[in-house]
Amino acid sequence: MAGKNIIEVTDGSFDQEVLQSDVPVLVDFWAPWCGPCRAIAPVIEELSGDYEARLKVAKCNVDDNPKTPSRYGIRAIPTLIIFKGGNVSEQITGAVAKSQITAAIDKAVG
Repeated sequence: MAGKNIIEVTDGSFDQEVLQSDVPVLVDFWAPWCGPCRAIAPVIEELSGDYEARLKVAKCNVDDNPKTPSRYGIRAIPTLIIFKGGNVSEQITGAVAKSQITAAIDKAVG
């Protein structure tokens, strides 16, 4: 479930919410059955608070929205992609440490 600062994006809303965003967007590609996805969910939640106003945080359920992950060649989840100005800025696959995600966000948010 998405937290108060996290939006759910779908194949239909992805372009508008992510690619056309004025601020960088961290998209968490996940699925309900994925253990590692659930493991990093609290970290994503924290980051949405830490970077409030400077970063948009979105989750995309790959089961419900297969078009978007295939568009970006996502084969494993969780995959985190940071989009800046409609382009992929950073990509992280797997449940990694918060510090690793923070470093990638800092590069994009700058």
